Amino acid sequence: MANLMSVGTAIFNILVYPGFLFLGVLSLVYEYADRIIYARLQNRVGPPWYQPVADLIKLLTKETVIPSEANNRLFRSIPTFAFAATAASFLYIPVWNNRSLLPFDGDLIVVMYFLTIPTLTFFLAGWYSSSLFAEIGGIRAMMQLFAYEVPFYMSLLGPAALAGTWSISGVSQFYREHPLLILINIPSLAVAIFSAQGKLERVPFDAPDAETEVVGGTFTEYSGRFLAMFRMMLGAEMVVVAALIAAVFSPFFIGGNAALGLFLFLIKVLAVVFLLALMRAALARFRLDQMVSFCWKVLTPVSLAQILLDLIIKGAL
Repeated sequence: MANLMSVGTAIFNILVYPGFLFLGVLSLVYEYADRIIYARLQNRVGPPWYQPVADLIKLLTKETVIPSEANNRLFRSIPTFAFAATAASFLYIPVWNNRSLLPFDGDLIVVMYFLTIPTLTFFLAGWYSSSLFAEIGGIRAMMQLFAYEVPFYMSLLGPAALAGTWSISGVSQFYREHPLLILINIPSLAVAIFSAQGKLERVPFDAPDAETEVVGGTFTEYSGRFLAMFRMMLGAEMVVVAALIAAVFSPFFIGGNAALGLFLFLIKVLAVVFLLALMRAALARFRLDQMVSFCWKVLTPVSLAQILLDLIIKGAL
């Protein structure tokens, strides 16, 4: 009986809370938050609170059209892989306390790997759509991958090196015990925010799906439930990236009270989403070559210097 209850609890945690269903709800909530913040920063009213849900329902009820020249099997399966990888990464990020659902030493590397998969699926989706616009969007997504991926990962490895662990829960616990040391990693936080904007393909790094240039980029030929799954994945990816940044750079938790801990988690993620929306409203789109140059000439040296500084401080402690 005890084993059955343990299995039932594990299934509930993975599928409902803090697993896939919880992440799906959060993606809709923070999509609305992002859109309303972005609108208010542009002095617009913004959408009603139910707009993300309405958009999802609209897409789910629309007909799914698959191009005759597209690879049917891959065209259908790619959105599932993208959402599954994003959802799986969320299981290793602390929510209501400083310990995730499935912590282990090295889960930071696993989360980084999972978060790379969506971009790879964008390329495959564009390539196998047999559409010129989709192919251009997919190629641009891959080019951006080689620009932001290195500084983004390096910005997270610096704090982890100082903490002496590759576990997200371990990093959070270390900085919870040594809160002043988090101030040393402020440059890495800035790099992480800029790199995350590129990872999420948002303004000013939205060249892969620039509507005025390549229609809808990778998703040009997607419609109906497959496009809905991609949209859900994009919202979930924003939540996961924001939660990862919050866990590493703002490891403050309320112990002993899951409700208050969850509330603090939601506030921290909202703060990161606000920064992303602020950047989206304040900056104009970069050309692809400008984005690559900025990542390699500015963000990567800053994150490398941060790692060296963290290693020196680690050796002195």
